[in-house]
Amino acid sequence: MDLNELQELADKELSGRRSIRVLCCLSSGCVSAKSNEVKLALDKAVAEAGEDIDVQIVGVGCMGLCSTGPCVKVEPGGAIFEKVTPENAHEVVESLAGKPSSIKQSDINHPFFTKQMRVVLENSGLINPDRIEEYIAVGGYKSLYAAVHDHTPAEVVEIMQKSGLRGRGGAGFPTGLKWGMVAKAEGDKKYVLCNGDEGDPGAFMDRSVLESDPHRVLEGMAIAAYAVGAQQGYMYVRGEYPLAIKRLQTAIKQARINGLLGSGIFDTQFNFKVDIRIGGGAFVCGEETALIQSIEGRRGAPKPRPPFPAQSGLFGCPTLINNVETYANVPVIIRKGAEWYSAIGTEKSKGTKVFALVGKSTHSGLIEVPMGTPLREIVEVMGGGVPNGGHVKGVQTGGPSGGCIPASLLDTTVDYESLAKVGSIMGSGGMIVMDENDNMLEIAKFFMEFCMDESCGKCIPCRAGTAQIYAMLSKIVEGKGTMSDIERLKALCDLVKNTSLCGLGQSAPNPVLSTLRYFESEYLERLIDGPRSGFVPLGMSDSAAPNGFDRAKE
Repeated sequence: MDLNELQELADKELSGRRSIRVLCCLSSGCVSAKSNEVKLALDKAVAEAGEDIDVQIVGVGCMGLCSTGPCVKVEPGGAIFEKVTPENAHEVVESLAGKPSSIKQSDINHPFFTKQMRVVLENSGLINPDRIEEYIAVGGYKSLYAAVHDHTPAEVVEIMQKSGLRGRGGAGFPTGLKWGMVAKAEGDKKYVLCNGDEGDPGAFMDRSVLESDPHRVLEGMAIAAYAVGAQQGYMYVRGEYPLAIKRLQTAIKQARINGLLGSGIFDTQFNFKVDIRIGGGAFVCGEETALIQSIEGRRGAPKPRPPFPAQSGLFGCPTLINNVETYANVPVIIRKGAEWYSAIGTEKSKGTKVFALVGKSTHSGLIEVPMGTPLREIVEVMGGGVPNGGHVKGVQTGGPSGGCIPASLLDTTVDYESLAKVGSIMGSGGMIVMDENDNMLEIAKFFMEFCMDESCGKCIPCRAGTAQIYAMLSKIVEGKGTMSDIERLKALCDLVKNTSLCGLGQSAPNPVLSTLRYFESEYLERLIDGPRSGFVPLGMSDSAAPNGFDRAKE
């Protein structure tokens, strides 16, 4: 396939569209609420309307406002019908002819929609993820063509470096720098891996992207492979994402048939093949060395570094690993340029970030905002705050590896550096809102139990340390703790954080440390003996301590 053939396919797809497109969400959230049946009912209603109406029913991916699914959107116009059922689906079709409908519609002028900047999600909820023609019609695979025809591999790496994109899996490592390391590494074989092992409680960003726009991720992987000199790629997706896996399988097959994966891509010497590997659901396999072990057929457990995967990764070969959202940024960076992308966000955190906004939020779902957006704008303006007039108590970012940020710090901006300063992390993009009815001690216990259960057990600090932290938290929750337990808890968290082998263990204490820092009163009120005289809560400066208090001795 050449550029002309690509454009012909796009033109044919666009010319075949009806004047009205009714988009029915078929992502996992809406499917669980019977949106498949809603689409069948919509198809039937259109068939019964006959030639009186020029309508096309299209199954699409996530529209964002997941709490109101099944969602049905009408284009042009953008009207979104909420909680559509098979029984009232005919009302949607009848409304197109001007008949009033009793189905509630979303306020498309609400900040939940208007405050977003959709870069990664620009096609989500607008195209059929099962048809490559729809992706091509919105410019799909033109960035890959431009990369292999208009740029050398080194130039593509340079573009990524100038863009300022950082890895969206959580660590925030500069993407262009990682690509450059793999490109320079010596080896007859190189691999490109996509980390789709999203395991944070309350997170569904990568799943939604794979379900809604799988070709975009494949195109990003192919561009990366061209840049670093790889010919084989693997999509590693957890087995709990069957719909994402199904749509990826369809997308890979379609791309191969159209010559966009395989040998001689776009009539060049560039060859790239992608296969899928399904994970067993181990949270630790989100760590890159554990993921590599799993693909190799071994037990998913982290390995000491160095060597880093860029030098010796999959089967001992130089390996590039990025997550789903990172690859999904690549096509738009090639298409619009590094300067355009780097103008979004902050000085050190460029671009946008996709978040799963969940918990005690009036409007819950998938959002995408520029880096540097204040938490308050996301939680209180876009999310609408806590339902029924409640008050935000805290926000957990970064999943079980992140921290609980109190309401007093909601003006903190969402970027790597700012979140780290307040004791949390970006993570892959989970954002859980909590209100005054949530006990932060029990929240910390919940996340610690998760980390304890998901520990691979390879290193003692994580294996034994998380279990001991969980036991201490349980003791305090039950009202049996003492002040000395708080002191030991802090010391043990510090030990686990600084001596564990991989990121799971190193970050596991974050929810405990952040809740001790900002919500320590909820720990103290459950102690048997209460706070000891002279005790200073975690996070207070030494200058704020009572006279004679010695933090080192305490």
